[in-house]
Amino acid sequence: MGLYELIKGEDNGVADNNFLMIEQGGYSEKEMESAPQNSKPKSNTGDIQIAAVAVSRRDASKPRLVSLDVFRGLTVGLMILVDDAGGILPAINHSPWNGVTLADFVMPFFLFIVGVSLGLTYKKLPCRVVATKKAVLRALKLLVLGLVLQGGYFHGLNDLTYGVDVEHIRWMGILQRIAIAYLFAALCEIWLKDDGDVNSGLSLLKKYQFQWVVVFLLTTMYLTLSYGLYVPDWAYQIPIEGSSFAPKTFSVKCGVRGDTGPACNAIGMIDRKILGIQHLYKRPIYARTKQCSINSPDNGPLPPNAPSWCQAPFDPEGLLSGAAPVLDGLFSVMAIVACFIGLHYGHVIVHFKEHKDRILHWMFPAFGLVVMGFGLDFVGLHVNKALYTFSYMCVTAGAAALLFAGIYVLVDVYGYRRPTMVMEWMGMHALMIYILAACNVLPVVLQGFYWRKPQNNILRLIGIGS
Repeated sequence: MGLYELIKGEDNGVADNNFLMIEQGGYSEKEMESAPQNSKPKSNTGDIQIAAVAVSRRDASKPRLVSLDVFRGLTVGLMILVDDAGGILPAINHSPWNGVTLADFVMPFFLFIVGVSLGLTYKKLPCRVVATKKAVLRALKLLVLGLVLQGGYFHGLNDLTYGVDVEHIRWMGILQRIAIAYLFAALCEIWLKDDGDVNSGLSLLKKYQFQWVVVFLLTTMYLTLSYGLYVPDWAYQIPIEGSSFAPKTFSVKCGVRGDTGPACNAIGMIDRKILGIQHLYKRPIYARTKQCSINSPDNGPLPPNAPSWCQAPFDPEGLLSGAAPVLDGLFSVMAIVACFIGLHYGHVIVHFKEHKDRILHWMFPAFGLVVMGFGLDFVGLHVNKALYTFSYMCVTAGAAALLFAGIYVLVDVYGYRRPTMVMEWMGMHALMIYILAACNVLPVVLQGFYWRKPQNNILRLIGIGS
């Protein structure tokens, strides 16, 4: 999830003649205000780079929006905590199905950060076509990175083989979902905004009214597909290890609409139809529910008379929870909406310069989202991370907004940067931390050094992965 170094700026934020310099450590608000607007886009890349460097040096001492880096670093730290301690403390691990835990806030927080960054990156565009090409290229890079890191190519701890059978590769994943959400939100930010001035909350909504129409359509489509599609009975197979017999077949009874349980939801049906069940995540989150584990909410053996669906693959970053099959493409639905929420907060930063105005325009929507999310959960539209339900999006996006506003007050308004310096550094190096820590790249590299036989590797000698 620390991939955001890739997408927090457009080639370091250099956007032709407006010289918007998005620095490695944050966003300089003075730079956003000082962009010249009276000349045509240049075609000489060298001149652009020289000008950008000049702007960077000239404004190096001006205040930056550090809170975004701190928030990103805090989220990276939270990600590492739940990844490493989630197995020991099930209470902070992902919720087995309905409900929300500490781990369930990590992905939405990053999506929110992506949205805020987009609002700052695309404040002024000398050429929409060029910006579109860069956004598409950046999204493709993220997709490829996701397939390499999460598709199964790298082995895990105690697995000393590399490579993946393409017939069973996992197509979707965290990076893939974020790439899709980023691309969709970026294209809307590039093409769908008016030229009017902003001097109030109403004028802000009017300027970006077409983006909110997209949000409404995406939400309507998600709810329609989730609660309107008919889910028939289905079956899946599990190979019997160490046996030449045919795989064991399990049948799951459904024949319902609007079910949001593990077995018969429309999200899982779409993933099985479009991606193929062999390409889904082999360790479903619902394996830790009471129906499927005697150690719930932790993993454990199947209880007596466990439902037939307990061992079926299910992808939490699948199509409808991540996307829907429209024009044979994948576009993240609720993930995109979460990105748009962050984008709105970025718009507030761009158009309102007073701290008081920003905080007011942040806090009311944030509280509204949280109240709406828990209200929907109370009436039966459950908060569910695996399905990325609308109520889950509201709760987590609202929480992200509240936390970001709090960090902004602490760091950018009152200037308490010393207590957050570690988080700021982590936010500036999020991609490196993600690859080394969250994707097990560093442990895998260490595991390659062994004494006489692969099993005697460094990790086992120091007691990790044994």
